[in-house]
Amino acid sequence: MADKVTIGDVARYAKVSRQTVSNVLNSPEIVREETRRRVRDAVKALGYRASQAARQMRTGRSRLIAARIEPAQEDGINGSVFDRFLHGLTESAARAGYRVLLYTADDHGAELATFDDLLGAYDPDAFVLTSTDYGDPRTTWLLEQRIPFVTFGRPWGVPPERGYPWVDVDGAAGTAMATRYLLDAGHRRIGFLGWPEGSGVGDDRRAGWARTMAAEGIGAAELAELDYRTSDGVPEGEAAAGALLDAERPVTALVCVSDSLALGALQTRRRICVIGFDDTPVARAVGLTSLSQPLAEAAASCVSLLIGQLDGDGAADRARGAAESPPAHRLLQPSLVRRRSA
Repeated sequence: MADKVTIGDVARYAKVSRQTVSNVLNSPEIVREETRRRVRDAVKALGYRASQAARQMRTGRSRLIAARIEPAQEDGINGSVFDRFLHGLTESAARAGYRVLLYTADDHGAELATFDDLLGAYDPDAFVLTSTDYGDPRTTWLLEQRIPFVTFGRPWGVPPERGYPWVDVDGAAGTAMATRYLLDAGHRRIGFLGWPEGSGVGDDRRAGWARTMAAEGIGAAELAELDYRTSDGVPEGEAAAGALLDAERPVTALVCVSDSLALGALQTRRRICVIGFDDTPVARAVGLTSLSQPLAEAAASCVSLLIGQLDGDGAADRARGAAESPPAHRLLQPSLVRRRSA
């Protein structure tokens, strides 16, 4: 029976909310003694994960960090980025005495429903979110529930006062580095293959290319000619590169928002320098110059920021209701891995 009992069952038995049960398990000092006793009696009577519940009552922790497995991508190229990140997250969490609880969700709505299920069944101490975007409902929900979390990705469009701890890789710095490398090699007609406007990551990577080109005196009209936006994928990259190469003034080099688009550009079989982003295994196999993200460092930074919330002054401040200091964040730098494509 113990394996089937959830935190919701305990809440109904004790006639309290699920949040109150969670508080008794994680922050008992903020719950009245009489309520704590009722919840503990319910845990014992129902056999709710008896060994873990006992450990939680002693330590206030489940020692679980929940993270999503990204949906599989058709080309199988860019998904390796999140695979490597999760590998690093699991190793870093283990060193800190935590385990990573993996879950799946096809979109943000499904992920919000999964949050509720996970909190009821496993009561993870914190969440690590990936693939942040503008108006992300997941971060809003976790902030409202006062559940510790960190994101691998910036809080796009969120005002500073509603910020949260995050780790990200500076995409603009990466594409600026790639563009400068091509400019120094003598190229001027450097195109950018990017995603449609509105993607925080994509817009950031485009900005680095645009600023570097503008600093060379290339005007807005010419930049517009060189900027091609399309959905992600190898066929899309081949078509976009073909369009820029067939233009009246063709490009001689391309900076791409992803390795998928860059690999598509290489399919044109024309003389052109191409730089991708993410340094995937496929990029290494075909000799594609690409920008590499420090994924192990990003994962370790996510765990470090979470431990700061769970073990540091932030946890005590939340319990007292005190005002919190501005959320911590870390912006990491990518590196350019040079191969024969550029």
